[in-house]
Amino acid sequence: MELTMAETFRGYINRITYHNPENGYTIARLVAEGQRENITVVGAIASLEEGDNVEVEGQWTNHAKYGRQFKIETYRLVYPTTLEGIKKYLGSGLIKGVGPVSARRIVDHFGEETLDVIDVNPQRLSEVPNLGAKRVNMIAEAWEDQRQVKDVMVFLQSHGITTGYAVKIFKQYGQDSIQKVCTNPYRLERDIRGIGFRIADRIAQNLGLGKDAPQRVQAGIRYLLDQAADDGHVFLPGGRQKPGQPGLIERAKDILEINAELIPSALEALRADDGVVTEALRYFLPPLYHAEVGVASSIRRLLCTPCEKPLESGGPVNDDLKLAPTQQEAVDLAVAEKVMILTGGPGTGKTTVTKRILACFEGGGLKAALCSPTGRAAKRLGEATGREARTIHRLLEFQPGESQFKKNYENKLYVEALIVDEASMIDVVLMNALLRALPDAARLVLVGDVDQLPSVGPGNVLRDMISSGEVPVVRLTQIFRQESTSHIITNAHRINDGQMPLIGNRQTRDFFFIEEKEPARVVEVVEDLCARRLPAHGNYDARRDIQVLSPMYRGETGALNINQRLQSKLNEGARAFRHGGGEFRIGDKVMQVKNNYDKGVFNGDMGLIEHIDAEKQQLLVGFDSSVEYDAADLDELTLAYAISTHRSQGSEFPVVILPLTTQHFIMLQRNLLYTAITRAKEMIVLVGTRQALGMAVQNNEVAERFTTLQQRLRGEVGEKIEVGQKIL
Repeated sequence: MELTMAETFRGYINRITYHNPENGYTIARLVAEGQRENITVVGAIASLEEGDNVEVEGQWTNHAKYGRQFKIETYRLVYPTTLEGIKKYLGSGLIKGVGPVSARRIVDHFGEETLDVIDVNPQRLSEVPNLGAKRVNMIAEAWEDQRQVKDVMVFLQSHGITTGYAVKIFKQYGQDSIQKVCTNPYRLERDIRGIGFRIADRIAQNLGLGKDAPQRVQAGIRYLLDQAADDGHVFLPGGRQKPGQPGLIERAKDILEINAELIPSALEALRADDGVVTEALRYFLPPLYHAEVGVASSIRRLLCTPCEKPLESGGPVNDDLKLAPTQQEAVDLAVAEKVMILTGGPGTGKTTVTKRILACFEGGGLKAALCSPTGRAAKRLGEATGREARTIHRLLEFQPGESQFKKNYENKLYVEALIVDEASMIDVVLMNALLRALPDAARLVLVGDVDQLPSVGPGNVLRDMISSGEVPVVRLTQIFRQESTSHIITNAHRINDGQMPLIGNRQTRDFFFIEEKEPARVVEVVEDLCARRLPAHGNYDARRDIQVLSPMYRGETGALNINQRLQSKLNEGARAFRHGGGEFRIGDKVMQVKNNYDKGVFNGDMGLIEHIDAEKQQLLVGFDSSVEYDAADLDELTLAYAISTHRSQGSEFPVVILPLTTQHFIMLQRNLLYTAITRAKEMIVLVGTRQALGMAVQNNEVAERFTTLQQRLRGEVGEKIEVGQKIL
């Protein structure tokens, strides 16, 4: 790559073709003043967005594959000077109330004086045809807000923060934004949704904060614990547990590039500030520690408190359900015990047993309630039982504006029995909230398949409860649906037993394997199945009925690439809203990827984009109800034509397509394959290689999660270390 002399260009970003949020590396198209053709600019320029007006300094390079590119060394945001630049600037979403259409009308009317008019006398905007007084006032207010935030935004964006986050920071800190960020940039990861340690650390380094600064070490430790929680862990051990599994101390030393001697004082400061809890050389984020302690305490409380209405015989039951001995055992246990767990794979009759248990409770005069962690699972439970079933959040009366539940330890649920379905996907925080709201005398039945993947959130609650031996358990193993009618069920159990699925039976109607060796061909087949073959075969709706599940997010056969391919194939030409390096279109299937308590939408919720308002820079997404998203909120949404198997938990789909290639070798695990197959109600199609399928079946190494619930239920956990006690 041959370097040339440094040059400077001024213009606006027309298109972002690639962006890596981890390191900020970006490839974009710059419409530069005085240049006939757009310039391809590259570099660590994490703050740039489409429509931004910039002055860039750097050097021309000749890339061996991609040709001539301009490598940015420094850049700054500027006001545009050309008519086209002003149009792009006004229509970029920065000024609420101005979209591309109204921006064009305004600039056509005022020309190069546009920005001066808006700045000095915004009421003159009323001169623009079809621009009403309400819109004029909205633009004037937005411009004033923008003027106040301008300096803050320029400062923040020069340190790798996007426009959307800059606005959030300004709303949080106001005119003190720069001062607060400069004093302690790491406060951003706690105060601003979406800003994590890496962005905050980049700002801190740019501001000259040393690597060994106490606030950096503390923030790094919190970051590691946050990452551990994202991976499902409730805590991190202090030291190495096994080869390739370093503890918190070693991880902090390596990722922060600091001396390990600095870590104990940082941990002490965090403990003193309620930033971390230490127990027997285990390190917890306080919410996770208190949640796990709370779950154990609630289970013991329920087990130790007698029922107010004992069910000696289960009460009268009016149904024609015929139960096998093991199923009857489960019913008898639910009648006799305060708390019990019912587990088993697909087709073993969990729903049948649940219906009979519910009939016994209601026949004995108990006020019973049904719930599940997701809306889809709750709907299925309600349809199966003929009773109202709610999500856990609705049962606990979640208050979006307050980010808390109305039903809690002080204001308990008015129930005498609670049946919880899909319990395997409930994380420790949500389970704690649910159990705290249960009356002491209430009965509790947890139903779920413990062999599925654990919850997306931290903890392994159902498995830990079963392993503790402290909670009565019945495991259903006998398959009651005819094998000839459901190869999905037959093969799910074969896989769970470590056997290869039956894939050579031409008579099967619900389990198919299409062998393709090349990843590119796998993607082509998946695309054709979604767009043509399956809709023609079974009148399936490509967006509502068919779900692609990928073991991985990245890679050629990962969810990210398949999403882009299916969006182009299934939703071509729909009205679009560009965001980052991609876009959302009306009709796109999307998924919420973060809990947003203010909006009342949660990680894993899926919906369709119903409306795009380019003027207001807003999207409307239909979940159970319609939810509005501003541009700054779009990082919480992702396309969902293809999703990871982990995110599919608790959901069922008429048809599931599962690409399986050796590219996925890291994630080729038995419980992942088992979970994916059991998401299919009517049909599953595997596309890939027999080798990848065999690798998944044979790999029964369940990823370990650091939890202590099992030990807490047994009373085997060490003492909490208080502030001032030596920890290392």
